Amino acid sequence: MSAPLSSRQTLDRHYLEMRGRLLELAACFDRIERADAEGILESDPRLQLLRQGLELLQESGANRAEQLQMLFSDPYVENWTKKPKG
Repeated sequence: MSAPLSSRQTLDRHYLEMRGRLLELAACFDRIERADAEGILESDPRLQLLRQGLELLQESGANRAEQLQMLFSDPYVENWTKKPKG
């Protein structure tokens, strides 16, 4: 079993991929804003969630992936697998 990578090694390994994903996100936001001349999407909850997700990524901490997953998850519904009666 190999030793875990150092923070520098991890950054070296993932930097270009992460940079590319950020550029892709920026391009998507640009396309959305250019196409929304009427400003209709400002109130779209999906766009608000994406912006919240970006803010979350800027925070420090080791559980950003979990927090991001929870941001986009539906609330837990007890007995969701049971079929309704009727």
